[in-house]
Amino acid sequence: MSAASDIQTTKDSARKPVTDVLISVVLPVFNEESVLTELQQAVEEALQTVGSQYEIIFVNDGSSDKSGLILDELAELNPRVRVLHFAKNFGHQAAVQAGLLHAIGDAIVIMDSDMQDSPTAIVDFVETWQAGYDVVYAIRTKRKENSLKRWAFQTFHKILNQISHTPIPRDAGNFGLIDRKVAIQIAQLNDRDRYFPGLRSWVGYRQTGIQVERMARYDDNPRVSFVQLCRLAKTAIFSFSFLPLTIFYLIAALSTLVCLALISFVLYHKLFTGLAIPGWASTTITASFFGALNALGIGILGEYVTRIYDQVRARPMYIVGSKTNFTNPEIEAPLLARQKQSEPEPTPVSRDLDPEYSRQR
Repeated sequence: MSAASDIQTTKDSARKPVTDVLISVVLPVFNEESVLTELQQAVEEALQTVGSQYEIIFVNDGSSDKSGLILDELAELNPRVRVLHFAKNFGHQAAVQAGLLHAIGDAIVIMDSDMQDSPTAIVDFVETWQAGYDVVYAIRTKRKENSLKRWAFQTFHKILNQISHTPIPRDAGNFGLIDRKVAIQIAQLNDRDRYFPGLRSWVGYRQTGIQVERMARYDDNPRVSFVQLCRLAKTAIFSFSFLPLTIFYLIAALSTLVCLALISFVLYHKLFTGLAIPGWASTTITASFFGALNALGIGILGEYVTRIYDQVRARPMYIVGSKTNFTNPEIEAPLLARQKQSEPEPTPVSRDLDPEYSRQR
């Protein structure tokens, strides 16, 4: 069921007829050669059901299999299919950013390429967006992963919601639709280490979630390793919470109080009782304990400093090696270039034409 049926559309939130809008679909790809043709067909069927103009942007994130060749073949057969080829593997979040910057749609759908995100949900996304929402995200239900992985995801989202200074919906990943104005705001953020669901929540606007069944992978070989998932979780925590630093401050304050108490105890017996202070073992244990706490604190501070250093270096998030089916491949950010142009809205044309030609401003 779509949330759109419950929306009272206002004059301010009304949008153009669906036949007059352009929907962009961004799909990061890494070694998915065996599913790309089926995926492209499924996405296109969903977009044809919507009835809008559309473009499909695949971002080849340095795949080592035949994904790049297959994507170029798909683009050769269909002018609505566009391909960005990274110079090397820069990561999923960099691929999402590149896709956003190269999309020119009135609304942009972000989804994975492993068939776990159901293309049929695009229909509900667009319907809800048409009703006035600026962000429509998928709430994953009936996940097909093993029980340990499901528990890990649920625990992560629960902890992140507890500690984040930005409310982030549970069980909501990258899959969803954002309005062009939202995409522009996200694309212009300077965050180097990105957690897209968090940024999507942070920018605000009118948001809602739709329950979408999480499909099983088409094979048993996930492209994102456990280490990469942990790295993404770390990015989410350090980008949207200062709790690690807060905990360290509390530990430091408690350690100071304990040290003052021990010093007072030793000085009292030394000055007023004349008793020897036994317990070299306890002294060693105490010193080791607080030394470990200091190391932990330095590690936490180091994590933040590393992120600041990475941000200051200002290296690009990605490098595009080549582009396929882009009218102006020299433009690095068509989304922003289109925003800067002030020409009036174009007259809708036939859906049989290449949308980038028909929607240029």
